[in-house]
Amino acid sequence: MVSRVLHHLNSGGVMGQLIRYAITGGGVTLLGAGLYTGLVLTTSVHPQAAMALAYLVCVAVGYVLHSRWSFRGHGTRDTPGRTTFRFFVASVISYAMNAFWTWACINALGLPEWTPVLPLLFVTPLAMFAINRNWVFK
Repeated sequence: MVSRVLHHLNSGGVMGQLIRYAITGGGVTLLGAGLYTGLVLTTSVHPQAAMALAYLVCVAVGYVLHSRWSFRGHGTRDTPGRTTFRFFVASVISYAMNAFWTWACINALGLPEWTPVLPLLFVTPLAMFAINRNWVFK
């Protein structure tokens, strides 16, 4: 079992990428969730500003980790400018999704300020794996 997981982890195929993406993206997502939650629960920072600040940190960390590990060996790397631009566009899409979750949970549904963390952890990462694999790092 462990050897199978390690094989997939080192594999260049979809399963290996998904496992590496889950580890890396999960860590980056937890970092963002922690930053957001810490800011809204311990400061007077507006939830949207907290989301933006947390997201800027996560975009920088995510680009380095995803390009060097999650999607290593996938696609072509002959145009780093294009890859960087596409990652930036994908990050804007991801940010918009998380801003929507923040608005929908807090403003539209009247839920507690911590609730956007749930779709941030479970919905956005799956959508972003598909975008990153099929467009950014293809």
